[in-house]
Amino acid sequence: MKKNYRTAYDQLKKLGVTVYEDDDGFRISGEDNYPEVWADYYCEFGGTVLDDFGVNHKINAILEKQGLFAEWENTGVLGVAEM
Repeated sequence: MKKNYRTAYDQLKKLGVTVYEDDDGFRISGEDNYPEVWADYYCEFGGTVLDDFGVNHKINAILEKQGLFAEWENTGVLGVAEM
């Protein structure tokens, strides 16, 4: 895993975000949202902690510092890619 991906992965995991390593880097669960809402495809929960796309602002801040961003692969998984 590239250094920027590893740094973001480690920081997110330390926060309690459910992350999964894969061949391209890692993915973020959009289904494991307890006790904090990390990602919600339908924006039903989380209120102002989520951006317009249903991703927690804390996740975005960590990813952006590493030149990364998240986007939905499906309703349960966020893929992570370089900007």
